[in-house]
Amino acid sequence: MVLTAQQIEQFDRDGYLFFPGHFSTAEVAKLTDEVPRIYEQRRPENIREKDSNAVRTNFAAHMYSEPFARLGRHPRMVSPVRQLFGEEVYMHQFKINGKSAFDGDIWQWHQDYGTWYNDDQMPEPRAMNIAIFLDEVTEFNGPLMFIPGSHKLGVIDAGHDLTTTSYPLWTIDNDTIRKLVARGGMVAPKGPAGSMIMFHSCLVHASGSNLSPFNRVSVYLSLCAVSNHIRRFKRPGYIAHRDFAPIRCLADDCLLTEAPVDLPWGKGTPADELQPMLSAA
Repeated sequence: MVLTAQQIEQFDRDGYLFFPGHFSTAEVAKLTDEVPRIYEQRRPENIREKDSNAVRTNFAAHMYSEPFARLGRHPRMVSPVRQLFGEEVYMHQFKINGKSAFDGDIWQWHQDYGTWYNDDQMPEPRAMNIAIFLDEVTEFNGPLMFIPGSHKLGVIDAGHDLTTTSYPLWTIDNDTIRKLVARGGMVAPKGPAGSMIMFHSCLVHASGSNLSPFNRVSVYLSLCAVSNHIRRFKRPGYIAHRDFAPIRCLADDCLLTEAPVDLPWGKGTPADELQPMLSAA
C-alpha cells in the first residue's frame, strides 16, 4: 500500500486518514473469531472495565495469537507508516479495545503521544496509530472522535487521570477541548467492519461510552520509528514493548493463507515483561 500525494497532504492537514472497508469480510472474520478466546483468558494483558467484567483493552495479542500476529505484520497497516516516517518501524503497542455493548466505558480526551512521552520517554511524536474496525462503527456504539488539525499544536498540557476509568491516561482539560473544537471542529469516522484509520500520535481524540446493544471492538497498532524508540521502561513490557526490531511484513493475503509466525508468549507472559525496569537497553 502506497499513499498518494493527495493523501499525504490530507494527513498533514487533518492528522488522520480514513479507509472504509479496507479489509474484507473474510479477513475480518479471521480476527473476530479469535477475540472471544483472547478476552476469556485471565492473562495480565486483559484490562477489564472498572465496574464490570468486560474487557476494556487487551494488550500484545500479536505475541500469543496467530491471527493477530499476522495482522501485526500486515503491509496494509505497516507500509504507509514507513512511507511517512522514511524509515523502519517497530511495534510500540498492540491493543484490542473492547468497547462492549452496554458496558464499554469512555476514553477521555487525550493525545497518545502525551502518555508515550510522559511514561515511556519517547523522544519525539514519530509514532502512529493504525486502527481496524472489527465491528461496524456507528454514532450509537462509541465511535472515536477527533479534533482535526490538533496534531499541529504539538504536545498539549495534560493531567494524569488515575481514577475515571480502569486504565490511567494523561488527559486534556475541558476548557482546552472547548478551544480546540472551536478552532478545528470534531469528526467521528464511521463505517463497516474492516475500515481502517491512520492517525497522528498528537491528534486529540476521545470516545464516549457504548450504551447501545452493539459491540465496537477495534484493533490498534502503535508503530514507532526505530530511531525514536522509548528510553524508559516504567510500564510493563506488554503495554510498552521493549523490542525495537523492525517489523518484517508478510504478504498482503497473510490473513487468509498460511503464513508462519512466532508466538513467543504462547505459554504465558514472560516474568520480566510484567515488571518495570530502571532503563531501556
